Amino acid sequence: MDSKLTLKLDENVIERAKKYAAAKKLSLSRLIENYLDALTNDELNNLEISPFVKSIATGKQLPNEIDKDRLKDDCIDYLYRKYR
Repeated sequence: MDSKLTLKLDENVIERAKKYAAAKKLSLSRLIENYLDALTNDELNNLEISPFVKSIATGKQLPNEIDKDRLKDDCIDYLYRKYR
């Protein structure tokens, strides 16, 4: 069931969000709904994020002592579970 929600946001943010949503062929409401759903989804919040993915998201470098073979194995395991 859909309900209305009123938000007060900076005009510049709204304009950028509208352009982004249009480029993705989504309504602004659907974009915000998807974001809030992802943000509050307990299943997604309990996922363990690998150091490699964290480094990409934060822009930080991986420590030199990271075992690259283990990262590769973790990636393979993740993809196997995802596409089973």
